[in-house]
Amino acid sequence: MRVGTVREIKNHEYRVGLTPESARELVVHGHEVWVETGAGLGIGAADRDYEAAGAVIKPDAATIFADCEMVVKVKEPQAIERAQLREGQILFTYLHLAPDPEQTADLVKSGVTAIAYETVTGPGNQLPLLKPMSQVAGRMAIQAGATALEKAHGGRGVLLGGVPGVLPAKVAVIGGGVVGFNAAQMAAGLGADVTILDRDPEVLERLGTHFESRAKTRFSNRANLADCVAEADLVIGAVLIPGAAAPKLVTRDMLATMKPGAVLVDVAIDQGGCFETSRATTHAEPTFVVDGIVHYCVANMPGGVARTSTYALNNVTLPHALKIADLGWKAALAANPHLAEGLNVHAGEVTYEAVARELGYVWRPVGELLA
Repeated sequence: MRVGTVREIKNHEYRVGLTPESARELVVHGHEVWVETGAGLGIGAADRDYEAAGAVIKPDAATIFADCEMVVKVKEPQAIERAQLREGQILFTYLHLAPDPEQTADLVKSGVTAIAYETVTGPGNQLPLLKPMSQVAGRMAIQAGATALEKAHGGRGVLLGGVPGVLPAKVAVIGGGVVGFNAAQMAAGLGADVTILDRDPEVLERLGTHFESRAKTRFSNRANLADCVAEADLVIGAVLIPGAAAPKLVTRDMLATMKPGAVLVDVAIDQGGCFETSRATTHAEPTFVVDGIVHYCVANMPGGVARTSTYALNNVTLPHALKIADLGWKAALAANPHLAEGLNVHAGEVTYEAVARELGYVWRPVGELLA
């Protein structure tokens, strides 16, 4: 199979779909790999590194979209990229379709076979292709929140860990999954006063056992959530419903109860955000203020640490990319029901139930395509 990767064009997105090492693995498996010139510069990989791995450098993305059977990316295709997708082509990348009707409509119109990293499952309904970026985003959320709390950035002027004689900042983490766990780890490590909210008693027990006295846990009902948000200097939104839009847990009315200059970091913004007042921002302009509360809602947070993120992502996506290239998409999905969960759009139909329900499409079950 001819597999291609392009330079990402989303604002300040420096990751790349294939590292030179991943390209080499595909070549060893007998596949042809095309790479847009400069695609790896954001992670320190030059064209010559890809050529040494056996890849072919192409002058532009248009050539790759036109002639590659599978395109491996990181972020969802932008409008100019979606216009180049075609029927019978495989797109393997993050999509986050539920809050993005325009992208969904374009993918349906193109006829492409679109497999989304974020809905591929693993044992125990885990999301292994989302996990490494959730780990990165959770840790970055604390870095971003700490910076936004600085007075020069519009925040309260509070140091997360405090100093002797001065209390540390209060951090509320909404959601105890991978993002929330990593955010809490970072915040607790810096000495902040951390509270994690979740609705799953088993998750709360596991978090309590891990953190012991370094972080508190609370059951996430409306009253507890309102209390924690009102008291917090920094709130991390870390909720996820696989494939569906995130629930709006923090309302605009709740902002009035918060301390002026407090910070909200919405890690769920890729899925529409879990704060009512959230809107997607970029690394170039990461924050905005609503009712005196600083919002950080960058939709591609891991792109800021592109090298770490790219290698972590390739560790989990490469085995699937190899299977798709080796067997073709249909046989690869038929052989692996977890990978089959990643199919979101195929030949003009929406094949992921949560996306179809959210955006009003008729749902075509993947099983019908593989029968």
